[in-house]
Amino acid sequence: MSDDGVRTVRAGRRTVEVHRADKVLFPGDGGAKEYTKGDLVDYYRSAAPFLLPHLRGRPLMLERHPDGVDGPRFMQKNTPENYPEWITRVELAKEGGTVCHTVCDDSATLVYLADQASITLHRWLSRVGSVDRPDRMVFDLDPAGDDFTAVREAASLLGELLDELKLPSALMTTGSRGLHVVVPLDGRHDFDEVRAFARDTADTLAEAHPDRLTTAARKKDRGDRLYLDVGRNAYAQTAVAPLTVRARPGAPVATPIDWSQLDDPDLTARRWTIADALEQVRRDPWAGINRRARALGPARRRLDALRGA
Repeated sequence: MSDDGVRTVRAGRRTVEVHRADKVLFPGDGGAKEYTKGDLVDYYRSAAPFLLPHLRGRPLMLERHPDGVDGPRFMQKNTPENYPEWITRVELAKEGGTVCHTVCDDSATLVYLADQASITLHRWLSRVGSVDRPDRMVFDLDPAGDDFTAVREAASLLGELLDELKLPSALMTTGSRGLHVVVPLDGRHDFDEVRAFARDTADTLAEAHPDRLTTAARKKDRGDRLYLDVGRNAYAQTAVAPLTVRARPGAPVATPIDWSQLDDPDLTARRWTIADALEQVRRDPWAGINRRARALGPARRRLDALRGA
């Protein structure tokens, strides 16, 4: 590290400057381990081979914490003008104008974003070139409290329903409170179709287990039931990327898992951190997920038959 506190990091074909690498982003409070910006950079650099396939070509929303997780949070959609010219950008329509989103296509961009204290990377469910046609459908299993057993049980029920609909699915801890169930799609359907399908699937499950599950959007209507959230399946909405870090004590990571790991009573949303998440993904729990992408037509017919539509 130079005398002015700047560290240079080699990332792919580029060298990226990291400023104030010793700045603490995750304080070691309450028994949690302390992590610095340098630790975040090192994690994202090491995670790049596993993480970039989930980011390439996708507009991002960046969750930045310049003063650490205990300081102010900035949700950044527009790419600042001072970002390097080699970072990919895409200008997309929004109500009343456009947004110039950052796209993370390489490890150098990943390191640069970590230097900007972009702790969490929220990605679109569609890619540049076909932004109105998602290739992912996401169900967010959001518990009312801290009972992760309810999350595990809901994921198992949803997985069984998706199997009945003959749709492949993958599972991920969110690094926060719950789990994401992710369905790979072939990009044939627009967001309205995908969201309607996700909503009907969630409603079917909630109607079968009304004491445990709900699709009620308002918290006061949920009680202590687990919320099946499908709201991310819409244009310009985002979901946390697999292997992204969450702004919580101990630097937990949103981590892909396989379905058999649901049986582990020690599983929680924050089970893995930047210290050990890469050991988990080297098992390749999402092996072949992209090759299993499906259209929703046959599944829609099966779902309608189940619902008596």
